[in-house]
Amino acid sequence: MLKIKGYNDQDIPTIPNYLKSETKRSLMSTNPERAVSYVLSKYVSEYMDKDVLILSSKTPTREAARMLRHYETDDIVVTDEKNLPVGIVTDEDILSKVSDATVYAEATLLKDVMSTPLITINEKSTLQDALHKMRDNNIRKLPVISKKNQVIGMIFQTVIANVIRDATATAPRLLSPPVKAVLGNLGFVLQFAGVLLLVPAILATVLEDTLTATGIYLTTVLLLVTGFFLNSYGEKSSLNLQQASILVFSSLFLLTLFGTVPYLYVFPSDETPVEVFGNAFFSSAAGFTTGGISLFDEPEELTQSFTFFRSYTQLVGGMSFIYLVITAFYPESKLQSMRGFISGRTLHMKELFLTITVIFTIYIVIVATLLYLFGERNIIDNFSLAMSTLATGGFTPNSTILEGLVWQEHIVLMGAMILGALPFTFHYAFVRKKFLSPKLGKEVLTYFAILGSATILFLGISGLDPMQSAFYSVSASTTAGLQIESLAGLNGGAHAILIVLMFIGGCGFSTAGGLKIFRIFHLKDVRALFTKVRRSELSSQSKKEVISTLIIIALFPTISAISGLHLAEIEDVSFQDAFFESAGVITTGGLSAGVIDFDTDPATKIVLGFLMIFGRLEIIAIIYIFVPRLS
Repeated sequence: MLKIKGYNDQDIPTIPNYLKSETKRSLMSTNPERAVSYVLSKYVSEYMDKDVLILSSKTPTREAARMLRHYETDDIVVTDEKNLPVGIVTDEDILSKVSDATVYAEATLLKDVMSTPLITINEKSTLQDALHKMRDNNIRKLPVISKKNQVIGMIFQTVIANVIRDATATAPRLLSPPVKAVLGNLGFVLQFAGVLLLVPAILATVLEDTLTATGIYLTTVLLLVTGFFLNSYGEKSSLNLQQASILVFSSLFLLTLFGTVPYLYVFPSDETPVEVFGNAFFSSAAGFTTGGISLFDEPEELTQSFTFFRSYTQLVGGMSFIYLVITAFYPESKLQSMRGFISGRTLHMKELFLTITVIFTIYIVIVATLLYLFGERNIIDNFSLAMSTLATGGFTPNSTILEGLVWQEHIVLMGAMILGALPFTFHYAFVRKKFLSPKLGKEVLTYFAILGSATILFLGISGLDPMQSAFYSVSASTTAGLQIESLAGLNGGAHAILIVLMFIGGCGFSTAGGLKIFRIFHLKDVRALFTKVRRSELSSQSKKEVISTLIIIALFPTISAISGLHLAEIEDVSFQDAFFESAGVITTGGLSAGVIDFDTDPATKIVLGFLMIFGRLEIIAIIYIFVPRLS
């Protein structure tokens, strides 16, 4: 029997709100000992997490693993036949015990892997009591039970530590804790992006490309200084969904804005300042959002260092997005079971970014090396193409590089695009050799099933040869946007398949755009949402997930249609081609029918640049900012 202890967001304040109120109280006292004593005397029920997953001891571990993923939690409180708590199981318990070759996973129940006896704490116990019990039993969390011996929440050591930390503050800061949390995380992202951009800057310096080097160095300085300034006012701490959405939007916007600087040195000087900025903003957005729609018909006319920079921005944007999403939406407690594959220690947030960087660097080197072995002798172009492909970006170093590829190189590029569309947890499992993880299978298998079916259908409708059909299907489904030629000449059915693939996109926690595969799983609860009896069976989190999915499904084609109508009008092209182009923008899919170019008015390009940012956020993050109840 499953019980989810849900809660109403309006009735129960969030932990940050508690911390904020406690900080205000404690700041009235200049005695840190008195402040700590005060907060430690508070009941655990005031600070516990009330969203607890409770399952019967007879639940199969495979079903339990599915429930852990569905409800995005780490722990299961196990109950006996009388619904009394008897043990606890973590996701790490399931992985470590069920992955043993001697264990038959299908027959393993929670009672076989749970930790017992269950150490609990009464709801009227204090935070100090909880700390003592955690210390005595060498644990970091405690289920909270009511007078009737029912589990009503979970208290974590980290929460108590945060309360104590804030209670010992000696002076109020200029900004509120939520704002400081956003600024602290934003500052780190900008600084890390600034450090990463030193690579193309140094390359441009070595190649004596002064203009490109100057632009990139200026961007790097802007990112580092701004990041340092934000860090001085902010702090690294947990975020709620609204704050996380603000963080992700701010990061992509500032990366795009600062990333316009190198383009200002490249675009023709005879254009007006507005036209130059419009071109630069659109191009920068296409890079950092991995949108990939290029205004350069012949990028080979640019310097090699600049084409390298363009592809590199897609890599930085793709990796930053993975980091931001995991930081913002992935509970920190989940990282406790993840070990750095270099150090072997518990993976923390800064190490997470390093891990992402190292993994993708390995992939890039492998792809670039394979391209070189198969005949592409320009090593800089090889790395540019490898970065653009793995970041699911779509920029190419020259306009003809894809036309002359042998079939082996097409296979390499398709493999790289697919790697970019797979979740970060898949790559992490690869380096950690944890393929038995039950969290990885369903989403990845569903992605491959959709890709395979669409490829066969596209082959039959498009009239292209099998290799081209497979290449464009992979390019659309990964939202990489690599294309050999303009797709304006395709028939309506072929366009429709590619559009649907771009709308769906890749897996969650990946560099790919689109709806994401994991959201498709939420559609099974749509009927229940609109059925009065079944709606009561859904948890509050499940309802929000379904609503979010429906909003994205509705807005992606709607925005594409509106922007498509505008593009068809101002560019004098068919609505089919304009809609296809708009779909590539909002999904950051990058496939183009050649509608947007240098002659498109600057205001439209700036708006389209913002649409790429909104699309990268899957639109729903913008809604979370203005409608926090939905989050």
